[in-house]
Amino acid sequence: MMQKITLLPLFLLLLSCEKSSESKYELLQSSEWILGKWEYKNTDGILTENWTKINDSVYKGTSYFVKGKDTIHKEAIVLNQIGESLTYKTVIKGQNADLPILFLAKETVENQLVFENLNNDYPQKIKYTKGNPSQITTEITGKQFEKTTTEKYNLKKVK
Repeated sequence: MMQKITLLPLFLLLLSCEKSSESKYELLQSSEWILGKWEYKNTDGILTENWTKINDSVYKGTSYFVKGKDTIHKEAIVLNQIGESLTYKTVIKGQNADLPILFLAKETVENQLVFENLNNDYPQKIKYTKGNPSQITTEITGKQFEKTTTEKYNLKKVK
């Protein structure tokens, strides 16, 4: 009987530790819907985004726009949870001297990721919205030539 009583607190302690480690990266884990390969096609070309899970705190993305045989835009993205903050770090080939640009999560809403960097030239805001399991919408907003501009892409899951 004494062994059973001694093991119960140990079991409860292990269970609580497991639960706290699961929720440690809850912000990022609630964004799992972004993982996979996504495409947006129109007459100008194909926009592709690939998102993979690196570990519990990091998702890695690549984004590129191809027109014909030319890659017009290429971007490497890291979505990272550090403590209670979610960050979006991007390196866009040919922009900002190929140095990273950091966006911070502005809103944490179910099925939506919103990042902001008001000091960036363009964009200042990046938003991902989950439509259904096979569709996400990417929206980038900011000032260009003293005018607010929004670009919106409805991407379909291909993998």
